[in-house]
This record gives sequence, C-alpha cells and structure tokens, in this order.
Amino acid sequence: MSKILEPKFSNVIIEPMEAETYKGNIIVPDAGKDLPLMGKVLAVGPGKFSVTGEFIPTSTKVGQIVLIPKMGPISVRLEGTEYYICNEEMIYSEIKEI
Repeated sequence: MSKILEPKFSNVIIEPMEAETYKGNIIVPDAGKDLPLMGKVLAVGPGKFSVTGEFIPTSTKVGQIVLIPKMGPISVRLEGTEYYICNEEMIYSEIKEI
C-alpha cells in the first residue's frame, strides 16, 4: 500500500533539489554550503483562517521552485524519499526563469 503526504492548513510539501552556485559561467560546488535549501513544491494545503475568522488561501502553487531556510522545515523520509514540510510563510522566494 502506497503512502502520500497531504499538507494541512497553509503547509507545503517540497521535494529537495540540488542547488548549484554560479560565479559567472563557472559552477562553484563548495560555495552553496551556507545557502538556503532549494526544492520543488509537490503539494500545497488549502490555506488558514485569520484571527478574525477570514479564510486566507495559499498563494504557493504546485511545481514552483522555491528557497526555504535550512533551519525550520521538517525533514521527512517516506518510502525512501526525503521531503521538506514547512509553512508557506517560511518560503523566502520563488525561483523563476526569465
């Protein structure tokens, strides 16, 4: 029987990705040690209620590539695969190609 992770409230599930650091056109492998974690959003919870009772939907979308802090997200291993679970508010930035 397979298992899946389903986020609740405004939590997101992120698949870790290998971060590459570029210096001009040269990849610098050791320079990325102090950078935030990078990953692809696999699932997003529906949102949460504010203190006034207003429903606030999540704005993060499945498929986005995001940066999250090293400290804070929960690291979960399910059926041999690692995932990060964090609140949408922990996401530093989306990485977009232009």
